[in-house]
Amino acid sequence: MSRYTIQGRTGEWEVVIGLEVHCQVISNSKLFSGASAVFGNEQNTAVSTVDAGYPGMLPVINKFAVQQAIKTGFGINATINKRSAFDRKNYYYADLPTGYQITQFFKPIVTDGWLDIERDNGEIKRVGIERIHMEQDAGKSIHGMVKGKTFIDLNRAGVTLMELVTRPEMESPEDAGKFVRKLRSIVRYLGTCDGNMDEGSMRCDVNVSVNRVGAKEFGTRVEVKNVNSIRFVIQAADIESRRQVEAYEAGETLKQETRLFDDEKLETRPMRSKEFAMDYRYFPDPDLVHLVLDDDMVQNIKDNMPELPDAKKQRFMDEYGLSEYNAKQLVSEKEIAAYYEEAIKGQDPKKVANWVIGDLFALLNTLGKDIDESPISAENLGKLVGLINDGTISGKIAKEVFAIMAETGKTPEAIVEEKGLKQVTDTGAIDAAIDEVMAKNPDKVAEYKGGKDKLLGWFVGQVMAATKGKANPGLLNELLKKKMS
Repeated sequence: MSRYTIQGRTGEWEVVIGLEVHCQVISNSKLFSGASAVFGNEQNTAVSTVDAGYPGMLPVINKFAVQQAIKTGFGINATINKRSAFDRKNYYYADLPTGYQITQFFKPIVTDGWLDIERDNGEIKRVGIERIHMEQDAGKSIHGMVKGKTFIDLNRAGVTLMELVTRPEMESPEDAGKFVRKLRSIVRYLGTCDGNMDEGSMRCDVNVSVNRVGAKEFGTRVEVKNVNSIRFVIQAADIESRRQVEAYEAGETLKQETRLFDDEKLETRPMRSKEFAMDYRYFPDPDLVHLVLDDDMVQNIKDNMPELPDAKKQRFMDEYGLSEYNAKQLVSEKEIAAYYEEAIKGQDPKKVANWVIGDLFALLNTLGKDIDESPISAENLGKLVGLINDGTISGKIAKEVFAIMAETGKTPEAIVEEKGLKQVTDTGAIDAAIDEVMAKNPDKVAEYKGGKDKLLGWFVGQVMAATKGKANPGLLNELLKKKMS
């Protein structure tokens, strides 16, 4: 594949993208305190004296949060560092009570990982991951409630974040979007982050630079801060890269800076000059000793890793005979894969896959619901496919039953019984319907016998209408051909 480029007035430009992805760790309590880390608490009710920066309060590490970071490290094919350390990142803002953030700058817990993303043409692109480090989140500043005032909510202060830093190896905005989608799927499978970007539990800083095609050095890197959806990641990377091309071609000198993405005006605008490491005055946190991991604990986490999307996709193809496309759709989210595997118990895996990807996805899209909110249970969808397979109902009637299931939540067997929808398999009843249709349409019978074979389909439709769609299609075709000949 030729590399993605932007055509400027003076030639072609290459795009270089790296990401910093902040993932809020799923944990009941915060990184260094026992205060609740659950989203949705009333403002300033989940704040300990440690989170509020009271003098003399000492941090105590959350072991479960550490284990979550280790699990994520294994999920991205990385090295788990048995010895890591916490540092202080110093800056002053109203939502950071201590005046510093505890993070891992010099010795992170996870390094040297990678993820493979699949481009639209099927090409696999491997993206290197430099590190995952653990850190505290800051509080939240709320603007606009009262004119001229800012309110502070410290519930989020101290919540565990994993910051994943990629290498600058993505070559298009689409690469960046696919990477975030893949990462979000993995952390959800692992149960280490819920990936809810609209709630802020996963957000991205998008680092973008452009250079002339074939140039040996990257251009000036600009960071687009706090992008909170995959669609916006793609848009921000595209808009910022094109802005940089226009600036270079106009003779401007770009400066390293942080910008914000305006998703309404579809533009990036300056936020502040980009801080360098020295501006934060990093130094080892004097209240925390090195984090030393127990070998048995790390091995236990590795041995009990769940099946991740790529492995599950391959298994669905090998074990259930699914196409690569269908398998990919079904493993895109942990909940979808679980629903599918529940639905296929005792049923035809390929036929269930078609119903999930087709009718069920369409229904959920119309309702604006996720699969864990589906009005049709996995068990009932499987039973519906079973009724088609055993000849109880036709595929056409199954569509009607599916719609009633979505409205009522009833089992397909109950609906078929109540509505009298069972297929007619009595040859006598089907014969009678065929005779009636033939008697009413002698001209069509004559045309068919005269060589118009395509009329057979018309007769099938007429008999189906006469039996209200209940005639067994295979039996109907067999009997009709016999009578017509």
